[in-house]
Amino acid sequence: VQLQASGGGLVQTGGSLRLSCTASRRSFETRTLGWFRQAPGREREFVAGFDFGDDSSHYLDSVKGRFTISRNDAKNMIYLQMNSLKPEDTAVYSCAGSTRRGARAPTDFLVWGQGTQVTVSS
Repeated sequence: VQLQASGGGLVQTGGSLRLSCTASRRSFETRTLGWFRQAPGREREFVAGFDFGDDSSHYLDSVKGRFTISRNDAKNMIYLQMNSLKPEDTAVYSCAGSTRRGARAPTDFLVWGQGTQVTVSS
């Protein structure tokens, strides 16, 4: 399975962006799909994830209420709707897939898409 992320860009504080992640095919081994971000000089961090086992979604505390992860199974896509963006959300965002249920650490994810840059200006 290959993943490809898109939808990044430059937006002002308070603005919105929707990131998309397309999978090359449906993988029944995938248990968790997630979005990560990495800002310059910082470690990669989990932003949001969707667990197929119980259809649950999970978020980094700082994005709760602002970001929403969703999926379109027919198109093999997941999305990250980002609202009320802040300068601290600026980072390269990547989507990733894991065969582990409840995966959160980057090391739990074996399949990664290329990142897309999100820049939030103040």
